[in-house]
Amino acid sequence: MKQIKLKGFSIYSVLTLFFLILSSISLRAQEKITLKRATELVIENNLQVKQAEFSEAISDENLRQSKYSLFPTLNANTSLNFNFGRSIDPLTNQFVNQAITSTNGNISSTTPLFGGFQRINIIAQNKLQLEADKSFTQKVKNDLILAVVTNYLTVLNSQDLLTASRQQLDISKQQLDVEQKFYDVGERTLADLSQAKSQVATAELNVTNAQNQVDLAFLDLAQLLERDPAIQFEVEKPAVSDATTVNTAYSAAEVYKSASVNFPDIKLAELRKLVLEKEIDIARSGYYPSLNLQTGMGTRYSNGTFGNTSFANQIQDNFNQFIGFGLSIPIFNGYSARSAVRRARINFENGTVNEQLAKNNLNKVINQAVYDLRAAEKRYYSAQTAFESSREAFNVIEQRYAVGLVNSLDFNQAQTNLNKAQFDQIQARYDLIFRSKVIDYYLGNPITF
Repeated sequence: MKQIKLKGFSIYSVLTLFFLILSSISLRAQEKITLKRATELVIENNLQVKQAEFSEAISDENLRQSKYSLFPTLNANTSLNFNFGRSIDPLTNQFVNQAITSTNGNISSTTPLFGGFQRINIIAQNKLQLEADKSFTQKVKNDLILAVVTNYLTVLNSQDLLTASRQQLDISKQQLDVEQKFYDVGERTLADLSQAKSQVATAELNVTNAQNQVDLAFLDLAQLLERDPAIQFEVEKPAVSDATTVNTAYSAAEVYKSASVNFPDIKLAELRKLVLEKEIDIARSGYYPSLNLQTGMGTRYSNGTFGNTSFANQIQDNFNQFIGFGLSIPIFNGYSARSAVRRARINFENGTVNEQLAKNNLNKVINQAVYDLRAAEKRYYSAQTAFESSREAFNVIEQRYAVGLVNSLDFNQAQTNLNKAQFDQIQARYDLIFRSKVIDYYLGNPITF
């Protein structure tokens, strides 16, 4: 087929180059992750969640197996033996001087009738353990979601600080340009020009530090999401600019009351205590006798004394069945049952203490969280007021500086104060938002913006 030439290139070469360019653009396009997607990714990818789910699966299998233990057991056994020289014929129990080939087979079944309710209590314990593992899995997920929200807000905060730093750098460069022009015509001193240059250098350093904080925040978030840090991504900025709508009217007592019912940490401690309580009942089964029903059937063959009898006839003639009861009564076993019960009671008491510790810790953490939220609210409004005041002061000084009523030192100090006030206001805003999300976390509410 004739190829169309385009200035020395075939149409196929042009198309290939075009698709390569498109592919390169596509590879450079960074994935944008929302907060909702970030929380989904941490649940999907985090290895701690997978480990918790594995433990949950094992507990589920243990529960299933404990239920199966209530059913009778059924086993088949067979053996083939070769005896030489003087030996005992297994059919007649008489000594014979010949080579004997013998075989036997049987099927037996054991049905547990009573064992001190051990199996029933093990089933109940395994049910509680499964619920405890489910609560632990939920706890891991909740903790990771809160960590994602924390890191996500850190990224947003760092980005805002970087934007503010760049804006301040632009202002400083513009001011330096003005100072340079004034200096060139003799209206500014070398000290004024040096002050302007120093302000630009400080702004550049702030931009560098802010960029490092952004990179570090993205690295922390990527590692939390189990992503390759080399694969860059962006985060979608939710509507978090209006911090005045944040609810801060929380009662620590009410938050604790709600959290103590729904929070997985408390539920986990309660279930683990109940698991240990069932361990006492299981240990007590060692005091009781156990009763089993045993049934079975079997047959055997030997080529000894009855060697002339065919295999089929011997199997039929030697067929037997049996049924019986096995009773085991514990009389003295080195106080093992008593020691088991005592250990179980100690573990249960320890579990009770752990449950109370979990409740006390939750109460302490919630009181601290409510206090931190109120403090963050006050800090935000103070930072907001300070920023507005610094901005007004800077505007006045800037106007006075333009007409020579303020020296460069005072002007640069005003700009530095404005920069700091803006940075403080940004950090206070995100701190207030984060503190409110912590309360939502303890209340069991979805963390959204």
